[in-house]
Amino acid sequence: MHPQLQLLVALQDTEGMLREVEEEGDKLEGMGFSNKGLEGLKKAQEEIVGKIDPRLAGRYRRLKGKFGHAVVPVVGNLCTGCFANIPSSFVSKTNEGKVQECESCGRILYWP
Repeated sequence: MHPQLQLLVALQDTEGMLREVEEEGDKLEGMGFSNKGLEGLKKAQEEIVGKIDPRLAGRYRRLKGKFGHAVVPVVGNLCTGCFANIPSSFVSKTNEGKVQECESCGRILYWP
């Protein structure tokens, strides 16, 4: 997987965890869980953002604002964002090491 793509997946996961803690934090504390890791998550998010190419980060933010999830896995040759078929040429040697996007919805794709 392309290093920048790995960072985008990590950023999306980190942002999801942050959102969950922020939205459900009071409920979690009521059940005996702690929010002590919140600052660590915010710091990790900042570090990840600092390592991502600014153009790619901008594209990520636009897609995230539009769809909610900017980076989606390809499962069974389908984009899991819009369920469009992904051509087999996307996994060819010529595209290896490139950050690819769905031709239908524009989301950034990765193969798990």
